[in-house]
Parts: sequence; C-alpha cells; structure tokens
Amino acid sequence: MNEDILTALKSVIDPEVGINIVDLGLVYRADLGASEINIDLTMTSPACPMGEMIIDDIRRTLQSSFPETETVNVELVWDPPWTPSLMSEEIRQQLGFPL
Repeated sequence: MNEDILTALKSVIDPEVGINIVDLGLVYRADLGASEINIDLTMTSPACPMGEMIIDDIRRTLQSSFPETETVNVELVWDPPWTPSLMSEEIRQQLGFPL
C-alpha cells in the first residue's frame, strides 16, 4: 500500500464512529499508478448508510492531495469481511476491543 495515499486517507473520517478509515481498517488496497489511484475499501457492515459519503470524501481528498492524478477508482469490496481485528491497535484499545 502506498504510504502517501494512506496518510491522505487518514483525513477521511467515518462519521458514524468519528475515526479515520485507515485506522478503522477499512482500506484494503491503496495503489498509485502513472495517472490513477486505485482503492479497495470495505465498510464495517454491508448496511452502512454512510458508504457513498465516505467514497465521495475519498475521491475529493485524493484528487486534492494528488492533483496530477487523472482518475481515482474506489471499489467497495466485502472479501475479506471486516472485523474489529483490522483496526489499528490504538483504536482497538480506545474502543475497548481486545488487543
């Protein structure tokens, strides 16, 4: 995963929990090509009502952070399913999940 992309995506907050999508473990792929960025993203639940809003925020953030990029592709994926174990250790601890 591209660290510069992940750094930019840390400004994208899941509004339901108030935590960035990277530390929540929602980003499965973040690749920078010659003229495009490809993101594979999941949600904590298929019923997440904020999915489209988060995807729009991802596109805006990455287009702003990487203005030379022509296309930002965001694919919503469900495999592997999201689990709390995908969160960063700091966020698991903050939310009271086992480390």
